[in-house]
Amino acid sequence: MRFFALALLALALLGPWLAPFDPLEQDLSALNRAPGGLHWLGTDHLGRDVLSRLLSGAGTTLAVATGGTLLALGLGGVAGLLLTGLGRWAEWLGFAVIDTLRGLPPLLLGLVALAAMGPGLSPLVLALGLSFAPLFAHVARTARRREEAADYVPAAIVSGAGPWRVLTRHILPNVAGPVVTLAAITLPRCVVTESVLSFLGLGAAPDAPTWGRMAADAARLAEAAPHALLVPVAAIALATAACAALGDALRRRVDPLRA
Repeated sequence: MRFFALALLALALLGPWLAPFDPLEQDLSALNRAPGGLHWLGTDHLGRDVLSRLLSGAGTTLAVATGGTLLALGLGGVAGLLLTGLGRWAEWLGFAVIDTLRGLPPLLLGLVALAAMGPGLSPLVLALGLSFAPLFAHVARTARRREEAADYVPAAIVSGAGPWRVLTRHILPNVAGPVVTLAAITLPRCVVTESVLSFLGLGAAPDAPTWGRMAADAARLAEAAPHALLVPVAAIALATAACAALGDALRRRVDPLRA
């Protein structure tokens, strides 16, 4: 599965240059053409080459999912670490809001965020980040409490280290492992959530070759051109499995105690 992860990364970087056709070019004389000939994976309902759209959309799909994961990690991780150190009432109020958001499904939060901000790639990344940030906040809080209970934190305080030094030099390096572990789990979930939101028409522009948008366009004519639907769905499934395998390998390297 790590081979698929490396292949997926290569497609994300080189996809637009490997595409045999313009992913936006329409050929009305070759609508819903089955795989074969010049079009190895066939064409869609507008005569666009499915392989070209698949390759061109790999980078967009993975970039949005990665951006959403990193934004969730930044927002949630920082919120969890800071609120835990600001006192009982600040922590209680902050996590009351976070728990409210956490109780809502990420897809629903994404729908609400995109409905407020409008469709597009940037709002989509922000929606994913806001959807998964509460999970990172809770993991960061739990990890900080665990580290503060260890003997070395009181020892550092007694030796004269200030709160900021204790946080950055002693707590933060030990919190990185659980947070990266959660990021490894969140990345494939962001891939699926992005695809669902694009499928619902709330993600990228209508002509953008993201995998979710490809599936949405092909779903209406699945009987006439099943290949146009099966290709992006299979790509999403493989990408999800590959991201999970890659994230697990990263988790083992960063947090070997949880391997």
